[in-house]
Amino acid sequence: MWTKIFPKNEGTVDRVIRIVLGLGLLAIAFFGPKTPLGYIGVIPLLTGLIGSCPLYRLVGLRTCPVDAKA
Repeated sequence: MWTKIFPKNEGTVDRVIRIVLGLGLLAIAFFGPKTPLGYIGVIPLLTGLIGSCPLYRLVGLRTCPVDAKA
């Protein structure tokens, strides 16, 4: 069921970049200048952990390799 809602469309490098960026932005919210703008890091962190980006789906972009079954 989750694969229909959140199809995998992010490659490994894309996911790692999103997770690192998300953690970095959240660190700004908690340890840096403590600005609420850092909470925007939740978005790249979650999309990186899930492996699916809704914006990629709307645009029709995929950074993950195509499955051999398809």
